[in-house]
Amino acid sequence: MGKKEKFASSGNIFADIGIQNPEETLAKAEIVRQIYITIKKKKLTQAKAAKILGISQPKVSKLLCGYFQNFSLERLFRFLNKLGQDINISITSKPHKGEGHTRIGIDGSIPAYRIAVLGRAPY
Repeated sequence: MGKKEKFASSGNIFADIGIQNPEETLAKAEIVRQIYITIKKKKLTQAKAAKILGISQPKVSKLLCGYFQNFSLERLFRFLNKLGQDINISITSKPHKGEGHTRIGIDGSIPAYRIAVLGRAPY
């Protein structure tokens, strides 16, 4: 067996493997994970989920298999809403200098780590 190489993770697998816009990709992945969990909890078939979401069954299949690049965060949020999930967005002042953070938490929990920095303005 070969020697295992040690690698320090940034906390974002998409950044670690060099994906473009890794913060947005991680945020989308978390939302898609919640869509998947909700579909499973409701015991929906992909066909039934497609009807609820207003997309085709093959698109549901691709979405649940991780092909979500062509879906905006806003559209993914709407999918969760159509599945009966509430989404709360909270904007707060930050006590430190520099860019703010976007965190995605589930059931009111806010993760201790930053998931995403979205919409960086060029100014």
